[in-house]
Amino acid sequence: MILKKIIVLIGYMGCGKTTVGEKLSTKCRLPFLDLDNEIIKNEKKSIEKIFELEGEIYFRKIEYQVLVNSIKNSDNSIISLGGGTPCYYNSMDLLNKYDYIHTVYLKTSPDVLVNRLFEERTERPMIKTIKSQKSLKDFINKHLFERSIYYHKAKSIIKTDNKSPDKIVNEIRKIILA
Repeated sequence: MILKKIIVLIGYMGCGKTTVGEKLSTKCRLPFLDLDNEIIKNEKKSIEKIFELEGEIYFRKIEYQVLVNSIKNSDNSIISLGGGTPCYYNSMDLLNKYDYIHTVYLKTSPDVLVNRLFEERTERPMIKTIKSQKSLKDFINKHLFERSIYYHKAKSIIKTDNKSPDKIVNEIRKIILA
């Protein structure tokens, strides 16, 4: 019998979920699914367009439906969630109720997030209008404070500051294979 195993990466935008997920997928020889990309495929428009045309509440409903379908239709895989996904519709409770799903929070400091996100903020609907690094840090700190309770429900937490994606992948593999 083949055991079902799904590894779900969570964390704030810019923490490296997609990069780590792709590398982990290659290393473990498991399919990789990026929830945002699945939403774009299903909706046939960018996340930014969905926010612009339909609003955040619509986006969060679609996001949850795609999450449920993704875990239902996946046998063994790596899934990276959007930064806000764990905070809506009891998503973390849903993910953590199954033994075959292992949630991993990629915990990244606000300073590292600001450094990563400031230059690419125009490509991210939630932060595209932020003009200064100080404003971005304030925004991130507020979000991390609000989201922390959800992120810390993950079965494993890995601090990512000053670590390469390969080092993070190896830490996840040690946890999952233990």
